[in-house]
Amino acid sequence: MSKKVLLIEDDISLQELIVSFLDSYGFEAAGYADPKKALEALLEKHEPFDIVVLDLMLPGMDGFDVAKKIKSQLDIPIIISSARTDIGNKIYGYDLGADDYLDKPYEPRELVLRLEAILRRYGRKNELVVSDFAIDEANHSILMEGYPIDLTRIEFDIFLLLIKNRGKNLSRDQIIGSLGLGDETKHRTIDMHISNIRQKIGDDAKEPRYIKSVWGIGYKFTG
Repeated sequence: MSKKVLLIEDDISLQELIVSFLDSYGFEAAGYADPKKALEALLEKHEPFDIVVLDLMLPGMDGFDVAKKIKSQLDIPIIISSARTDIGNKIYGYDLGADDYLDKPYEPRELVLRLEAILRRYGRKNELVVSDFAIDEANHSILMEGYPIDLTRIEFDIFLLLIKNRGKNLSRDQIIGSLGLGDETKHRTIDMHISNIRQKIGDDAKEPRYIKSVWGIGYKFTG
């Protein structure tokens, strides 16, 4: 899945160049010259951007104010891209929560490298690590001792629910209700999904290491 980049840059020719370059490297980039419209897309329309590249000298609103507004509402990485290269501006940018500061002019390839590095760090930060499992909720992926486990979407959701309620007994009805599966979902359907999950993670139903059956109730994660 390509990562979405919000580029706030009022130099239209530079904006178009960067958007085209990022697209060629597998990113999905959207450029805005007006910072207020960019904030509307990110904070009001909730478009799912993964990272922001932000110029400082913008029409109608200083880039530092844009960064401050974004960081007050979202945990999203920001790269400041600016011709303001003095140390005072850099310190202030980092104090506001910027993740990187890229001096203009720069080679677009350098921006790509910095985007990739920051997104890797954020990916690790947002992982849920429990027992032998590392779970990336945003990308619906799971690693078991470093190896990917191929779960379906519903299997992933059930397993994640069990892990987040580690040590707690969850009834089949609780699983159905928590995941919004609908009243028509049968208990044996949940049992089937649990069986599939156990098979994929190598868990023995008779001597479970991770998912224990709770007689008369449902299941719990004990890993």
